[in-house]
Amino acid sequence: MVDPPDVVSRALREAPPDQLAEAADRAIRSTLGALRTDVFVADYRISGLWPVLDPDLPAAGFLACHTVAQRCFSSQQPVRDAAGDGPCRLYLPLTVWGERLGVLMIELPAVPGPSVTGHAADIAGALAVAMRAADRETDRYRRARRRERLTMAAEMQWDLLPGRSVAHHTFHLAGQLEPAYTVGGDHFDWSLDGDRLTVTVLNGEGSGLAASMLTAVTVNAMRNARRSGGGLVEQAELASDTVFYQHRGHRYVATLLLEVDTRTGRVRAVDAGSPHLLRMRGAVVEPIKLDQQLPLGMFAETRYELQELQLTPGDRLFVVSDGVWAAEPPGQEPYGQRVMARSLRATRLQPAAEAVGTVMRELHAYHADSDLRDDAVVVCLDWHGPGERGSE
Repeated sequence: MVDPPDVVSRALREAPPDQLAEAADRAIRSTLGALRTDVFVADYRISGLWPVLDPDLPAAGFLACHTVAQRCFSSQQPVRDAAGDGPCRLYLPLTVWGERLGVLMIELPAVPGPSVTGHAADIAGALAVAMRAADRETDRYRRARRRERLTMAAEMQWDLLPGRSVAHHTFHLAGQLEPAYTVGGDHFDWSLDGDRLTVTVLNGEGSGLAASMLTAVTVNAMRNARRSGGGLVEQAELASDTVFYQHRGHRYVATLLLEVDTRTGRVRAVDAGSPHLLRMRGAVVEPIKLDQQLPLGMFAETRYELQELQLTPGDRLFVVSDGVWAAEPPGQEPYGQRVMARSLRATRLQPAAEAVGTVMRELHAYHADSDLRDDAVVVCLDWHGPGERGSE
């Protein structure tokens, strides 16, 4: 007898990239006897979940689904929503390699047992992988994610991202850009290769399309060096030379490059400018002081040096751009002076993917929910240690 997850996986493989939700719906109905399904995807600000199959869901029904779906998305655990002996809605996280895409809702005639719940979780995993793969082949899921039109600069920035979170048995990593629909130059990038995790955070110079194009050149230069086997120094130097010979020192990019040995927690760093590195150990938040070197592209043939620091299991690193650290609404002190430390401590019990959202929401609240004056990026890295397994 063929397992339901195998039937759904085959249906997803055979479906056009823009029809994954429909293919999954048909297969889930036939194998699990579901009454209906829907797929909810997270928007760019991670402020809500929005239906793919039924975008015209009535307001009352949408709000009811949204509340339970949000609980599933935040907890990353299956959630049941049942009333008496009637139909039961089962909500399952759509997550692949730690990247949170959204939630799958399956409405069943009755409360499911452990076997059906297990099959449903496997189906959600297969759908998440398929949606991640299809994202480059169709605009459908991206259209569902956006609540307003992106600027051209923001479109480029989001396309350049590696994702918004990634999970490994030794670490969890997440990042977020704001203002999500108009971001210009701030950016983050990462790559896992064996026991080496490379993370870069860019504090983009300027605004709008020009800033986005400068960031794109810088990120791709670092990727080119990294994918050719180059370490942090080579990545920084190639990017710096590329930017300088294009702009002759008139434009440059403040960048922090980190390389984490996932076996030992040893971190190598090149601090080429202004992104700020903070460590939370227990309830204590403290800045990590690195020797600042020249921003990428300021001068020709700039040479960079490595610095090192050591993480202990349970450490959390935050990297924030100037748009977070130096945010200064009228009549208030800079966000990074005192308020940000309280925001970071408030994330202590949250997984990394939730923590970046909390810090951004606190930043917006500090601005009294007015538009941010500058691009802002927050990256959060939790290192669990080689013998631990995180539970995000």
